[in-house]
Amino acid sequence: MAYLIDFVLHIDDHLVNIVNTFGGSTYLILFAIIFVETGAVILPFLPGDSLLFAAAALAANPAYGLNIWLFVAIFLLAAIAGDSLNFYLGGRAGAALSNHSWFGKLINKDKLAQSEQFFKKHGPLAIFLGRFMPIIRTFVPFTAAGSQFPYRRFLKYNVSAALTWVFICCGGGYFFGNIPFVKEHFSAVVLGIIVISLIPAIVGWLRGRRPSHPAPRRIPEDD
Repeated sequence: MAYLIDFVLHIDDHLVNIVNTFGGSTYLILFAIIFVETGAVILPFLPGDSLLFAAAALAANPAYGLNIWLFVAIFLLAAIAGDSLNFYLGGRAGAALSNHSWFGKLINKDKLAQSEQFFKKHGPLAIFLGRFMPIIRTFVPFTAAGSQFPYRRFLKYNVSAALTWVFICCGGGYFFGNIPFVKEHFSAVVLGIIVISLIPAIVGWLRGRRPSHPAPRRIPEDD
């Protein structure tokens, strides 16, 4: 876990090492990370937003010879395919899979329950909104499938969310990632991206814990 935290906070340095070590295979490695983040229900903690931002920032630097449009294409494919796999797992197995003796232990039941409440509250819009919320986006497709949501409708929200997410994150990294101030404080910027993306989930969690008070009893007036 310590290595994962270091990877996320210093993702720019780690990506440089990956590029220098694997060259063109970097595209495949980053595709796999984004695909697994949402496709595998048990790995919601892998980097998402920060990875897109950092990869686009590297692509904007000619020294690394990376293609921003290839990054956009593989991230789009990874996000859409990952959510589709997640939806398939939720539709085929659903509760039986999450309650499996060993597989169930790898799923964060609290986050899954939070995702179910999020989907009940927002309906289909949760598929779009969830894409911008780390951890929650891993469970929303699983939840949607378990509630018998049609895949064709799911795919529409899935594609529109992936397009918006990839273009915002990659656009931000490509145009702002190499600004001197951002480069000097890249870890702080990445941490800021994570905190901002977690705000909706935190607000929802706090609202869920707020005790519901019964409406005050009205005292009848004397005639």
